[in-house]
Amino acid sequence: MDASPLKKLEQLEFSLDSVTDLSSSPSASPSSPAVATFSCVDGVTELRFLQSDSTHCFTFDLASAQLFKLGTVQFICVSDDNSEEERSFSKGVNIKFGSEKDSKEFCDSFEEWRKDALVHGSSTVSASKSKFDDKIEASSAKMYFHYYGQLLHQQNMLQDYVRTGTYYAAVMENRSDFAGRVVVDVGAGSGILSMFAAQAGAKHVYAVEASEMAEYARKLIAGNPLFADRITVIKGKVEDIELPEKADILISEPMGTLLVNERMLESYVIARDRFMSPNGKMFPTVGRIHMAPFSDEFLFIEMANKALFWQQQNYYGVDLTPLFGSAHQGYFSQPVVDAFDPRLLVAPPTFHTIDFTQMKEEDFYEIDIPLKFTSSVCTRVHGLACWFDVLFDGSTVQRWLTTAPGAPTTHWYQIRCVLAQPIYVMAGQEITGRLHLVAHSAQSYTIDLTLSAKMWGPGASQGGILQSSTGKFDLKEPYYRMSQPQAYPAAQEPPLPPQPQLNPQQDIQIQSDDFEEELLQEPAQNASTTQL
Repeated sequence: MDASPLKKLEQLEFSLDSVTDLSSSPSASPSSPAVATFSCVDGVTELRFLQSDSTHCFTFDLASAQLFKLGTVQFICVSDDNSEEERSFSKGVNIKFGSEKDSKEFCDSFEEWRKDALVHGSSTVSASKSKFDDKIEASSAKMYFHYYGQLLHQQNMLQDYVRTGTYYAAVMENRSDFAGRVVVDVGAGSGILSMFAAQAGAKHVYAVEASEMAEYARKLIAGNPLFADRITVIKGKVEDIELPEKADILISEPMGTLLVNERMLESYVIARDRFMSPNGKMFPTVGRIHMAPFSDEFLFIEMANKALFWQQQNYYGVDLTPLFGSAHQGYFSQPVVDAFDPRLLVAPPTFHTIDFTQMKEEDFYEIDIPLKFTSSVCTRVHGLACWFDVLFDGSTVQRWLTTAPGAPTTHWYQIRCVLAQPIYVMAGQEITGRLHLVAHSAQSYTIDLTLSAKMWGPGASQGGILQSSTGKFDLKEPYYRMSQPQAYPAAQEPPLPPQPQLNPQQDIQIQSDDFEEELLQEPAQNASTTQL
């Protein structure tokens, strides 16, 4: 194997205006001009900072060194001590250059030398995979980061004005939480939340982004000079990277459909444990999954009719019916993502609370939610509708971001699990069941749903379950129905009279205006919760 092409650059020196030891007081380690050199000694690639008076020399193994930008000419260089029990930094220096040209040349060389150190091996390189790689399929991670590395998807999220506007309001209304504080933006994407934090007066923001979007974020932030000096973009996963200081605030947009899809909430709490100071704040702070049974004959017929293709007995001379059962089951295993009329709900919703400040990473691996409702109408229940909201618990203002039906639609929409076998309920009848979520390595969840109708009326207390229906769904493979024509009147219009041309067995009941108004209200503070 040829020697590394960097060896010929070993004697190249970079002049610095100053280098200061971070672990010592200014008097113990005064700032003074210095030179930086790269070299390879006994297979270990090193970076040395030598002060002009030769009183101090700082040496870093490039395989474990990291460089953080504080400004156009000022950086922090730190080194990991590789302790297995607790990862921390064994040393660090603050370095300053005389010009942007000098700092850029040094940064370019640092990246090349560090890449060379990792490729050719070093005694400090760990052979173990990261925590993220251990639990997530490589193919899923590749597609995930490719997806979020595209500007067109970032634009889709930025143009969700409910999402973006709520985050902006939550930050700016709570300036006292951000002013003069260190902030970590987990999964920064385009860097928009980092710039919100900087606008609110953050002392410094570390924008952590693992996809190629990190490069776009750097470009966007550099084009906004009012923020650029206070934002450092770090390309990497929160499970792998290191930061030079603890954060006072964590901000992130880690929510997926049904709140937990994509499993980024796990990275959010990992960042909390690794980077946040004990009294730090998280934006968002709490999430809630809301659930209610629904009746939607239109949707049920649509789902069932998809499989009719496989009932053909003479498709170009081929009998397709042997696959009808599998196709029918496959269509009903897809959660439906769309925006629906809240009057399709047949019972007041309940919710399950997830406190991001308390949850452990392992708590997200399996989420078990008992269900209990009281039907408001006599109808057929076709499944369970779900949506979520999150709370930004600021010191000044508490603000909710909701994806509820009837509220302004977000890019998350709502999600519905449609049962292949509906159940019949009467007004006042109790509906029980269970929503069981199990995480899988494709960055999503398998959903097991059970809904049951209990006996009702005189003697109901002595009876048990009359009907029960179950379904299994893959949250990774939803049916996106957003482009379908709206089959229901707008929420603010009076209900239309029954139409005779519809299925004669259809019996969709319209709920009272009082119930609709209750759904549209701000999430109640005194509702009962189920705490994991």
